[in-house]
Amino acid sequence: MSMSRTDLLLLAVAVVWGSSYLAAQTLVLAGGVLAVLALRFAASALTLAPAMAGRRPSRPELRVGALLGVTQATVLVLETYGVSMTSATNAGVLISLTILLTPVLEGAVRRRWLPHRFFAGAAVAVAGVVLLVAGPGLRAPTAGDALMLAAAVVRAAHVTLSGRLTDGRRYDTVTLTWVQMVVGAVLFTLLAAPALPAAVRAFGPGQWLGVLYLAVGCSVFAFLVQLWAIRRTSAARASLLLGTEPVWAVLIGVGVAGERLTPVAVAGIALVLAGTYYGQRVEAGYRSGAVSRRRAWATSSTYPSGR
Repeated sequence: MSMSRTDLLLLAVAVVWGSSYLAAQTLVLAGGVLAVLALRFAASALTLAPAMAGRRPSRPELRVGALLGVTQATVLVLETYGVSMTSATNAGVLISLTILLTPVLEGAVRRRWLPHRFFAGAAVAVAGVVLLVAGPGLRAPTAGDALMLAAAVVRAAHVTLSGRLTDGRRYDTVTLTWVQMVVGAVLFTLLAAPALPAAVRAFGPGQWLGVLYLAVGCSVFAFLVQLWAIRRTSAARASLLLGTEPVWAVLIGVGVAGERLTPVAVAGIALVLAGTYYGQRVEAGYRSGAVSRRRAWATSSTYPSGR
């Protein structure tokens, strides 16, 4: 079963997000977390603004976009501060739980559960993340771990809501994405207001290029694709594919920053990719079967047996 265009685009988002680690680390050191997030979302909203010409958000689009903007902003705040307060291993393991939490939430909301084989594949992918980030070793639970766990839960809720709130509705993907960015820009600007002027003065050309990359690549492109793809597949499948983000972060770190790839990390990468590949095949087969069953039911209802 070949991967669809939707799958490939979601993998592209995972690659872009994986590449953001180096840029984000440099920017946060120079300007602080909230200031960087404020500039990122403001630049994202401005970048996408020309595409809004001729588009007038409806009230439902404003409500849905605002809610998704709040959940997206919450994930970034929890994740960013959580990473700074715990080990890389704890952070990587906890955020990877999104791969398992999303299908659980989606199943509870839709009252349709994926086969156990999907969860087996997702568990293999999570085990791969454990090996991939196993360098520093697990540490005793901290406040940072609680933040990372909360980030995983909110991210799973965000992905599930994105699919649930837009399912069967003619919402414009560009409009919803732009509203999310405006909401994020307003929230982070308010939170970062005291430190924002100093961060702007401290940034040089290199830092502004980093902000532009985070805005255009990791926000405009990634958020558009994520919302577009979730409306055409399931939240569980999208979360599984986006869960390969740590793989690309490690590979980019090796290629760009000269980091070493250990045998344990190689094994982790293999498990993540294997679990993802198997899980997406199970999900695709289940979804295809569900469509066939609905069509068969519709046909039998339209043409009764005559008994």
